[in-house]
Amino acid sequence: MKSVSGKVVLVTGASSGLGHELAHQLLGKGALVAATFRKQAEVDAYNAKHEKQGLGVLADVTDDAAVRAGVAQVLARFGRIDIVANCAGAGIIGAVEEFSDAEARRVFDLNFFGGLNVIRAVTPEMRQQGSGHVIQFSAIGGFIGFPGMGVYSAAKGATDILGEALAAELAPFGVAVTVLTIGIFETQFAGRSLAFAANKIEAYDNTPAGKFRGAIGNLQGKQPNVPEKGAAAIIHLMEADHPPVHAALGADAMGGMRRKMASVEQELALWEANASSTARNAEGA
Repeated sequence: MKSVSGKVVLVTGASSGLGHELAHQLLGKGALVAATFRKQAEVDAYNAKHEKQGLGVLADVTDDAAVRAGVAQVLARFGRIDIVANCAGAGIIGAVEEFSDAEARRVFDLNFFGGLNVIRAVTPEMRQQGSGHVIQFSAIGGFIGFPGMGVYSAAKGATDILGEALAAELAPFGVAVTVLTIGIFETQFAGRSLAFAANKIEAYDNTPAGKFRGAIGNLQGKQPNVPEKGAAAIIHLMEADHPPVHAALGADAMGGMRRKMASVEQELALWEANASSTARNAEGA
């Protein structure tokens, strides 16, 4: 196992949740931690507290120019970036039909394009140094399309597939990529950060999407996973000699992934003859 001590780690979305806890634990293990925030006051507080070991960066990940300027700051201060934890993201609840174009694009800007901006800014440096590790923060909602979270699930699913492709693209340069499928954690996702599509359609009230909309707020304080243990598990992945491309975070995430894969395999087997019927030399063609 490697150690994160002395490694330069860029953590996006460090103001709360897993990103905040991850930055805290990395600092405790001797890492040099650059952390992005969207408020100057948070940047100033972080720099005042971690003057020698940290660097607060003012950057909204949806702003490509701000991300590139932030990465340049990190490189000017530390000279390299060894690990990127693409944590920044937020959810929004609603049936697919309820979403406006602007709401859907905002979800993708934050949960997909924001991470893509960070990747494009850091990968040139990692390629040149011949090492690095990018951790894409996805979610169980990006592996399973949940009713009531369809647009968020789609954005996280895009993050998932991007990370999988990126892993194959960067492997020849010695850069690892891990897609992190995160379960339900005790963060503000179901609390003050929770948002809903503005257009509520009553026809969905007694459907799975509508019931989820009504129940998600009751989850706060009852989540099965805690950020302290989640951050420790992420650092364990960072320290692995051969980090996985796909990793679950939380037994609920692991269970959900296994159930989805078993269900897909069952459907594939059921419809295998139909799928194979398209071959040029198939019987009846």
